[in-house]
Amino acid sequence: MKATFKKHTLTFKKPAGTSRGTLQTKETWFLRIEKDEKWGIGECGMFRGLSVDDRPDFEEKLQWVCDNIQLGEEVLLNALTEFPALKIGIETAFKSFYAEDPFQIFPSEFFQGTTAIPINGLVWMGDKTFMKQQISEKLKAGFSCIKMKIGAIDFQTEISLLKSIRKEFSPSEIELRVDANGAFTSSEALEKLKTLSDLQLHSIEQPIRKGQWQEMAQLCEETPLPIALDEELIGIGTPEEKRKLLDTIQPQFIILKPTLVGGFQGSDEWIRLATSQGVGWWVTSALESNIGLNAIAQYTATKKCIVPQGLGTGSLFTNNVVSPLQVIDGTLRYNKNQNWDTAHLKELL
Repeated sequence: MKATFKKHTLTFKKPAGTSRGTLQTKETWFLRIEKDEKWGIGECGMFRGLSVDDRPDFEEKLQWVCDNIQLGEEVLLNALTEFPALKIGIETAFKSFYAEDPFQIFPSEFFQGTTAIPINGLVWMGDKTFMKQQISEKLKAGFSCIKMKIGAIDFQTEISLLKSIRKEFSPSEIELRVDANGAFTSSEALEKLKTLSDLQLHSIEQPIRKGQWQEMAQLCEETPLPIALDEELIGIGTPEEKRKLLDTIQPQFIILKPTLVGGFQGSDEWIRLATSQGVGWWVTSALESNIGLNAIAQYTATKKCIVPQGLGTGSLFTNNVVSPLQVIDGTLRYNKNQNWDTAHLKELL
């Protein structure tokens, strides 16, 4: 068995605004393993400024994986606890390699095209006109759950945008989620959550920046609006640390980005601990290409979680790999009548 990797820079169709800045491109790395005629592919979607494996030795470690691929999946994963993006790439590549179809990562009815995953429609930050336009597009596309990024423009403008949706659609018609990406200070957060709760939102993701466990715990205890931890989970590696975080903060929800929290093994650990404590969860992609999104969607489908997931990011890029993944009426589907663009994929590898 031998392995190689190749870097690929994804280009956004439109700049993607968050409270941490505006994204124009997103780097990712494809890991290919092969033996004789068989091959498998995985994606190591390290996220600059967010992933714990955003380190100078990332590619060096990826080369080490390729040089030592014969050690096997388990040994490699155990050696890479500090590199979650590499872990999910390895997990996916091995599953791809051993499957009859290299694009079947987790067998499920979703992969067979007979079931769909409900997803949220994502509204990026921008000026009022741009955000209003996105909201309108998501509603026309049949989404019943909309997630809006907040925290970068004037708070009252964001409130007025949310009010305009609520005026037209009740909570039973449109579920609204907001994601602050840690934009609020701990002193102002509770008041802002009270204002937001008047709009009957489903939840808010990461209202204050990560690492403030006591402040977040107090917020989760006093909040009138369910809080979902997102960035807070990044870098928490061992089961003991995970349990300690959940025990301390006691959030209403956690959000799992497998690429950032230790791959599928790491996500399984979080789900097990959260479920034992009555904490809700859902899965979100982290701007991977369709290779990584395909693996994460198939993983999510096996969990049969009925709440909308955050998996609608495949259409954001101009140079993504063409795949059978399609967003239809607010759901993600795997269209068995659509083929992967393997010619383009070979170019990328």
